[in-house]
Amino acid sequence: MKILVCITHVPDTTSKISFVDQDTVFDKTGVQFIIGPYDDYALARAVELKEQLGGSIAALNVGLAETEPTIRKALAIGADEAIRINAEPKDAFFVAHQIAQVVKRGDYDLILMGRESIDFNGGQVHGMVGELLGIPSVSPVMHLDIEGNVARLSREIEGGKELLEVALPIVAGCQEPIAEWKIPNMRGIMSARSKPLNVLDPFEDEQKTVIENFVMPAAKSGVKMIDADNVGELVDLLKNEAKVF
Repeated sequence: MKILVCITHVPDTTSKISFVDQDTVFDKTGVQFIIGPYDDYALARAVELKEQLGGSIAALNVGLAETEPTIRKALAIGADEAIRINAEPKDAFFVAHQIAQVVKRGDYDLILMGRESIDFNGGQVHGMVGELLGIPSVSPVMHLDIEGNVARLSREIEGGKELLEVALPIVAGCQEPIAEWKIPNMRGIMSARSKPLNVLDPFEDEQKTVIENFVMPAAKSGVKMIDADNVGELVDLLKNEAKVF
């Protein structure tokens, strides 16, 4: 089985975010980057499936050279090879188009990725990849097993859980508890240095969107402590200040 795991290169959740050039460019200075947490789940499940069924795992990232330490971590965790599309990820469609072109050339059975990236939180790429390839796309996938040429999946929906059986190939946007995160060991870290990392030029694509500027969320206001016995003051603040009712 050939598995493609798409990983994002995103700021650690503890990083302080800021912008430069009149709030048009994200300032990467001093920011720690990681594999997107949802992509970590996808990669962990891919490693488990490879151990069960055999085959190979390729990790794919759309990004510039600065993303290679993140890609090497994916190789240390268990990917056999990596592919980097040498381009700034402009928007969801651009990334989806790049992924789809790699899939077409690689003849993959299973395309896994996180349900969304934690920087833009769009949750669009998996659906776009499925549409571009003309194959099923399912998200958020919380359980995934492969039996022959069929994927058995489950996901939570409003009011319950949905169980699906889908013929391969498919695109799956993953989230917990599909697998436990895997921490690279020393052997994996050492072997990652010799695993192939192929850099490809971006595939031509029309840019669909343009970012004009970024806006930081409003600063949090102070916390008001209300005595447990003063219910009237609490109700007054909720009604007239917070305006929640």
